[in-house]
Amino acid sequence: MSEQTTTGTEPGREPGPEDGLVPGPTAGPAPQTPESPEAPQGPEAAAAAASDAPVPEAAPIAPKDRRRLFAALRWTAAVAVFAVVGAGVAYGITRPERTGIPGLSTADDGRWTFPALSQPALPAGAPLAQGPDNKDETHYAQLTGLLLPAPEGAKADDAVKADKDGAVSADAFLEEYAPDVREKLKQSLEWDGLRQITGRGWTMPDGTRTHVYLLRFHASGFVDAFKGCDTNARLNGVSALELDDVWTGVKSTQNAIVPLRFPGSGMAGQSEVSVYQEVKPVLGDEQTKVGCLQSGDVLGMVIQTRKGEVAPVPFHQTVILQSQLLS
Repeated sequence: MSEQTTTGTEPGREPGPEDGLVPGPTAGPAPQTPESPEAPQGPEAAAAAASDAPVPEAAPIAPKDRRRLFAALRWTAAVAVFAVVGAGVAYGITRPERTGIPGLSTADDGRWTFPALSQPALPAGAPLAQGPDNKDETHYAQLTGLLLPAPEGAKADDAVKADKDGAVSADAFLEEYAPDVREKLKQSLEWDGLRQITGRGWTMPDGTRTHVYLLRFHASGFVDAFKGCDTNARLNGVSALELDDVWTGVKSTQNAIVPLRFPGSGMAGQSEVSVYQEVKPVLGDEQTKVGCLQSGDVLGMVIQTRKGEVAPVPFHQTVILQSQLLS
């Protein structure tokens, strides 16, 4: 027996609004769903499907990322430029001409520019002058190689009568002294073991004349016996000598660690140095200053003359550099 379903309507009649029901749309045929392709089976099929899949195009660079890329390129270029400029500045600082470098410029104090200094080669097996196995501090290098070269801008001064090898005779050297003391000094050089004299002279554009002599004796003890380089030395055209006031002022702040032989002397490297100046008022219109250097068996003598007054900086510079070569 079949059950009858109650709908609240009379049989044989379509439900309507009066029944409290809103008719829905007329049911039509159900839409047909397209058949799904069969999924590939197996690894071979998966590979084939992957190869046939379309390759996605690269996403365009966003404007923000593009700005970051340009900024990175600019910084890279800036770093490269700074590296090149920095290398150039570092090279420029090592050069002696620093007056044109902003922030590092130094006022010109009048010092001269000398060539690079180097000591001459020693004979095979010879010790250094200040070596531990050379108690007498004998210089075995060529004497001309120990002579200070002329600075840049200098012209040779023929007043120093040296031959092509730089050697100077005793008579030519003694022309630096007053005529009435030359004979006595020559006799002293002969008796006190003089072996050799070498010399060089130059004149700078400002008129400063420099004469440098090196006197080699048979031993260091003979250097003390020569009285031609102290306050009592009677140089040609010079009234009298006294201690250089600038040099003495600096030396007074330093303590000597070795006994010094010359009055007012000080140490420059391994050389004992005494520096003198012509007493004012000077004879004529030129002033003379003298530097005396003792280093073992060699006596160095720097004579500098200039109209008006000898500038202290280039004079002391010349004395110190010559003492370094002897040391």
